[in-house]
Amino acid sequence: MKNLIEHFTDDQLDTQYREGGWTVRQVVNHLADSHINSFMRLKLALTEENPTIKPYDEAKWAELQDSLSMPVKPAMRMLKGTHQRWTVLLKSMTNRHFERTFHHPEHNRNYNLRSYLALYAWHCNHHFAHIENLKKEKGW
Repeated sequence: MKNLIEHFTDDQLDTQYREGGWTVRQVVNHLADSHINSFMRLKLALTEENPTIKPYDEAKWAELQDSLSMPVKPAMRMLKGTHQRWTVLLKSMTNRHFERTFHHPEHNRNYNLRSYLALYAWHCNHHFAHIENLKKEKGW
């Protein structure tokens, strides 16, 4: 992500990746918010028996001023730090740990950590592709 957006201007960061979609700035801040929440969900599942996690309204979070107007560097630092901690934790996990679960009340289902982490890998790639495609489309 850093390599993808490091030379973006404020105008580029404030460009929607598609009509009606979030701006690049909002996507980067969303990733920071999302990954912190995901990291916490992982830790809850590792330390509690099938905890019920707290959902949040991603769209409303993306409309808050920190997502709309702040430089993206703090969000990028948050992502880097979260990923560093996540990596250490993931490397320490056994197969049994990956079978631990949490309950998502919005979806009314339990997720094991193995499938949840696969979903998050997809989530990262999905948002990266939004920005990458916009960059190609605009010739940036």
